[in-house]
Amino acid sequence: MTAAPCRGTVVIAGSLAQKPRHGGHTWVFLQYLLGFRRLGWDVLFVDRLPPGFTDAGGAAAALDRVMHRSGLDGCWSLLADGGEAAAGLPFPEVLSRTSRSALVLNVMGFLTDERVLGAAPRRVFLDIDPGFPQMWRALGLADLFSGHDDFVTIGESIGEPTCHIPTCGLPWVTTCPPVVLDHWPPQPGPGEAVTSVATWRGAYAPVEYAGRTYGLRAHELRRFAALPASSPLPLHLALDIHPADHADRARLQASGWTLVDPETVAADPWSYRRFIQDSAAELMVAKNMYVRSRSGWLSDRSLCYLASGRPVVAQDTGFSVRYPSGLGLLAFSDFDEAVEALGAVAAEPVKHGVAGRELAEAYFDSDLVLTRLLEKLGIA
Repeated sequence: MTAAPCRGTVVIAGSLAQKPRHGGHTWVFLQYLLGFRRLGWDVLFVDRLPPGFTDAGGAAAALDRVMHRSGLDGCWSLLADGGEAAAGLPFPEVLSRTSRSALVLNVMGFLTDERVLGAAPRRVFLDIDPGFPQMWRALGLADLFSGHDDFVTIGESIGEPTCHIPTCGLPWVTTCPPVVLDHWPPQPGPGEAVTSVATWRGAYAPVEYAGRTYGLRAHELRRFAALPASSPLPLHLALDIHPADHADRARLQASGWTLVDPETVAADPWSYRRFIQDSAAELMVAKNMYVRSRSGWLSDRSLCYLASGRPVVAQDTGFSVRYPSGLGLLAFSDFDEAVEALGAVAAEPVKHGVAGRELAEAYFDSDLVLTRLLEKLGIA
C-alpha cells in the first residue's frame, strides 16, 4: 500500500506495559495504532506505570520489543510515577506532539496526567468494556468520563430501547473494533480445534444495577460447560483462571474442554496470532455483563478470527441485529443454538471461513471503521 500524505497526529493512551504477556490485549492497541497509520496519520502511544510499580525496566523493555517489531519505533512513551518518561519519547516531546494532535483517544480513561490531557485539543474517552464504567458512574462508584470532550463505546446498542446500559446523559458515539486486514491474512485449510482466549473472572467484580446483577465471563462459561460432549469439533480454550477456581477448572476439563495456558500459546502478539490462525473456528462466550445488558458488543478477538478466514460462533449480545449472522459469523443465545452453529461450521468449514473473511472486509476493516469513527467525531 502506498503511504498516504500525513494528516496529523492521533494519540492513543492506554495500559499495555503492565501486561507484557497478554498478546490479545496488545493487539487491541496495535489495531488502532497501525490502523490510523494506514490512513495517513502519525501515531503516538502513551502509557503510564502506577506509583510503586516494581519492574519499570522490564515493562519498558517489553513495550519497546512490541513497538519495534510492529514498526512503531519513535511512536511511544512510557510515563513513570511523577509523570516523566521512563522510556521512549521524552516527556517534552510527548507534550509537543499531543498539543499538535487531532485528538487523544484515551482507552478506558487510563491516562490521567493533567499535563498531557491539558495539552490535547480533543480528549476522547474510548470504552472497550461497555456496561462497567457507565454503571459505576450511575451508582456513584467511579467516574472515568470526567475531563473528556467526546465519548466512544464499542457497546453499539447503547441508547437503544433494548439496551440496559445507562447513557449517563452523555452523547455516545458507537463503533465496532477495527482489524487491520494486512496483519491478519486469510489462512489456507481449516485447523482441527475450535478455540478462544479468555479470562475466567477479570479485573472487575459483578455490578448490581437497577435490580439486576451483571456478571463476568465465568457466569456464562458455566452455562456452556457441558458443550464439548455435543460439539462435532474439539474445544480448546486458552483460559486465564486463578488457582482458587480449581473446582471450575476441574469441571471444564471433566466436561471435555482442553485448557491451555494463555501465557504459553498467546503471550505476545505473534504467538496469539498463530494460535488464532491455527484454529478451525472460534467459540466466543461473552461476559455476562455484555449479554445481559444487550450491549451489542462484538469481540475484537472474533474479528481477528474472521479476518484470518476462521468462522466465529459467538454468543449474541445484540450484535446480530447489526451484522449478518448465519454464515461465517454465527450467533447463539442458548446451548442448543451453540451446538447447531458448531455443527454448521464443522459441516462446511471452507464456506464459513471464506464468508468470515468477507464479513471482515465488508464491516470491520480498520480503514472503514476508523474513517467512519473520525467522521462521527467531525474530524476530516
